[in-house]
Amino acid sequence: MPETPPAAGRSVFSLTGEVAIVTGGGSGIGRAIALGLAECGARVGIADASAEGAEQTAVAIRAAGGEAVAIETDVTSEDGMTDAVAAVEATLGGLSLAVNAAGIADAVPALELTTDQFERMYRINVTGLFRSCQAEARAMIRTGRGSILNLASISGLVSHREMLQAHYNSAKAAVAHLTRSLATEWAPHAIRVNSLAPGFTLTPMNAREEVASMRADISRQIPLERFAEPEEMVGPAVFLLSGAGSYCTGVDLVVDGGFTLL
Repeated sequence: MPETPPAAGRSVFSLTGEVAIVTGGGSGIGRAIALGLAECGARVGIADASAEGAEQTAVAIRAAGGEAVAIETDVTSEDGMTDAVAAVEATLGGLSLAVNAAGIADAVPALELTTDQFERMYRINVTGLFRSCQAEARAMIRTGRGSILNLASISGLVSHREMLQAHYNSAKAAVAHLTRSLATEWAPHAIRVNSLAPGFTLTPMNAREEVASMRADISRQIPLERFAEPEEMVGPAVFLLSGAGSYCTGVDLVVDGGFTLL
């Protein structure tokens, strides 16, 4: 059954009545998007490896008048994500939206990368994301429709000459193409699958004082001359998840202040 555009008289950006799960929603971009989805009317499940982080996001949503539940989960566990989705549905209702923001990042010269380091990056950022999509899509098929958003990165598009992260870059490229593949396969189920490719963003890792010099150097390379705030990823995410993006699937939306134009 194909997805239909939003009904007349309803904001195309409204998420009222939708139930979402956000992996990695305890901090950074995932937290910002989770808060944004709730502000647009969604009931939100926060799935994070940190029980404390997940609960803090859920508390913030409830304090603003929204509905949220916090779940501690491991995205690399197939049963873990199945259980997380079930917990969200048991509390909030049938799943219709998902954001997969859980992931790790580090930098290691390629000649020094160990097999463990390389495989851990892929296990969390690619396999974990796939397992999340799989559990979410199974629930959305029961719901009858759905929209999934995966967090890719501009690092999947450009290799960053001075950032030694071949494992991270290639994993994020895999996320974007996995998204396109799932979009093709799951369209008959009325499930749209898109990805968001943030540029340099002021997450807690990038906001640290010890990387201020690096941040200033990179900012000079960005046409908008600054890092993004995590909240600046909310609008693009809501667009792709909501009725506003009802004809978008397989899109990798770059939100980078113009960095990849250079």
